[in-house]
Amino acid sequence: MIDIAGAVSVESIDEASRDQPEPAHAAAGVRGVAAHYGDPMREQRTLDTAVGLVDRSHRGVVAVPGEERIAWLHTLTSQHLAQLGAGQGTELLVLSPHGHVEQHAMVAEDGVTTWLDTEPGATGGLLSYLERMRFFSKVEPRDVTAERALLSLVGPEAPAAVETLGVTGLAAPDVVAVPGPKFRSGEQPPRPTALYDVRPLPVGGWARRGPLGVDLLVPRVAMEQVVTQLRGNGVPVAGLWAYEAVRVAARRARVGVDTDHRTIPAEVDLVAPAVHLDKGCYRGQETVARVHNMGRPPRRLVLLHLDGVTTDQPPVAGTPVTLDGRAVGFVGTAVHHHELGQVALAVVKRNVADDARLMVGETAAAIDPA
Repeated sequence: MIDIAGAVSVESIDEASRDQPEPAHAAAGVRGVAAHYGDPMREQRTLDTAVGLVDRSHRGVVAVPGEERIAWLHTLTSQHLAQLGAGQGTELLVLSPHGHVEQHAMVAEDGVTTWLDTEPGATGGLLSYLERMRFFSKVEPRDVTAERALLSLVGPEAPAAVETLGVTGLAAPDVVAVPGPKFRSGEQPPRPTALYDVRPLPVGGWARRGPLGVDLLVPRVAMEQVVTQLRGNGVPVAGLWAYEAVRVAARRARVGVDTDHRTIPAEVDLVAPAVHLDKGCYRGQETVARVHNMGRPPRRLVLLHLDGVTTDQPPVAGTPVTLDGRAVGFVGTAVHHHELGQVALAVVKRNVADDARLMVGETAAAIDPA
């Protein structure tokens, strides 16, 4: 955790929070992260309008070195990785045989190793799957969370802030438009659907520009140095609560929080950044293709506005969303947003109208149609 005055750790507020290091990582010295630094709403505004530094070092990191790593990961995941080169990043999914989302990872390729960072609590599952699929491939996946830490510069001024670390010219994310149903073969270019610029950091590690800012995957021993340098150049810190509020407002689903065991990529807007629809076979591909060709996934991700009259406590993840007493979905991440008020991401049935009068527990909820 970025240990400064005012820091309040996630676990001190919620001992059951999933935003804690996995037990094995904690035993290896990985510390928890800050929920906030004394003023969550100000921290949110900073991320929305300028830039702030968020400690996300509780995320798991898997390193995949080996000369066959690119082709191997290409066959195992939803993303087109065959031409992924040094200095490029993207996103990928591991799906079940029935096309349900099991794992999500952010990717950074340095020419020698492919780095995957994933949700806290998901590292073991991802690594286990990769190890089972090694066979005779020349790859050596391993958990390096105790050695590598993720920090995030979030906000419109993130590219300028990372220049103070000696990284200049990070290109904006390049995301290919999702083709329509029954598109022609070859219509999608043979490349990752989302390309994120990756550059080396002088202290070691990598800077990767993504949808919400710039991620810094640094040696854990260099974390304090990076934090000190950024703060010395005027970049304020912001807690995980502020980051989550920005993410919810951007409608970016978080696997394991905004998904359930039945979620398919098209339901939670993960096709554009993480699924190549024309790359050929991979586990779960038949379901992805069938749903895309039909053009109507059974559920959809929405942003709910909660009235906050009966309670000012956001609902917990998994709380049912009901319509006329019938469950039509579930809540994922719920937050207090500095402009939008109490809002939540939710997955609801496709046929739920935008103007439906929904309930989340005792709280009235309305879908944001934007």
